Amino acid sequence: MFLEYGNLDVLDGAFVLVDKNGVRTHIPVGSVACIMLEPGTRVSHAAIALAARVGTLLVWVGEAGVRLYAAGQPGGARSDRLLYQARLALDEELRLKVVRKMYALRFGEEPPARRSVEQLRGIEGARVRETYKQLARKYGVEWVHREYDASTWESGDIPNRCLSAATACLYGITEAAVLAAGYAPAIGFIHTGKPLSFVYDIGDIVKFETVVPVAFAQAAKLPFDPERAVRLACRDVFRQSKLLERMIPLIEEVLEAGGIQRPAAGADQVPPAIQDQKGLGDAGHRG
Repeated sequence: MFLEYGNLDVLDGAFVLVDKNGVRTHIPVGSVACIMLEPGTRVSHAAIALAARVGTLLVWVGEAGVRLYAAGQPGGARSDRLLYQARLALDEELRLKVVRKMYALRFGEEPPARRSVEQLRGIEGARVRETYKQLARKYGVEWVHREYDASTWESGDIPNRCLSAATACLYGITEAAVLAAGYAPAIGFIHTGKPLSFVYDIGDIVKFETVVPVAFAQAAKLPFDPERAVRLACRDVFRQSKLLERMIPLIEEVLEAGGIQRPAAGADQVPPAIQDQKGLGDAGHRG
C-alpha cells in the first residue's frame, strides 16, 4: 500500500492517514504486510510502535517507488524465507537453476545447456550490449557504449546519464519488493558481494522492457535535467504498469526454479495480527 501527503498516526488502535484537509483514511491494522511511505508523509511515534507490534513493514520511498530511502525491519525479513534464499544461493547446483531461470525470463528463451554461472554471465553481457545498440537505433539516439562513474556523474553523455537514472529508479522499487517479500537484498545469484546483489538480479530481468526504453526515449529529447526527466517518466510507468504488484510473484517464480520445497513458517512464528475472517457470503461478497 502506498501512502502520500498525510500524517500516519494511530486512532482507535488502527493506522489512520490524516491529509492536509483533516480527512482521515483508516488502514486495516495487522492485515497490511507493507506500507510504502511516499514523499509528503509524516509518521507519528505511535504509528511506528504499532507497525513494530503487528509486523507491518514501513518503507520510505520516492514517488511510485523510484527511490528507496529507508525501511523499518519488523515484518520485513522472515527467517524461513531467508534460510530458503540462502540455501539456494549456497548450493552451486541450485544456484545455477535459479540463474538459468533468470536468464530465460530476461531473454525469453532457454539459455545454452552445460554452461556455468560465469559463462552465462558472459553471454548475458554480450546480449545486453547488443540490446543497447538496438534500442538506441530505435529511438534515434547516438550511442557509443555503456559508461557509468558514480564519482563523476556529470562526465557521462546524456544517454548514459538517462540510463543510470532509470536503473536507479528500477532498483528502488525492486528493493522495496524484495523487502516486502521477506528476502535479503544482499544474497544474490548472478550478482554477489554487494549490498543489493539480489535487487540487481531481479531488477535486471525486467530492465529492458521497462526503464531502458524510457531512458532512451528521454535521451532522444535532450532534456535539460536528464535525471529528473527520467525519474518522472519512470514514476508514471511504474504507476501505470503496477510494476510493484508484479515483482513479488516474479521473485517467487525465480526462486522456485531451484526445485526445492520452500520451508513452512515455523510453529513459533508470529502470525498476522489480524487473520482474515471467513465471510458469510459467496466468493467476492464483502459481507
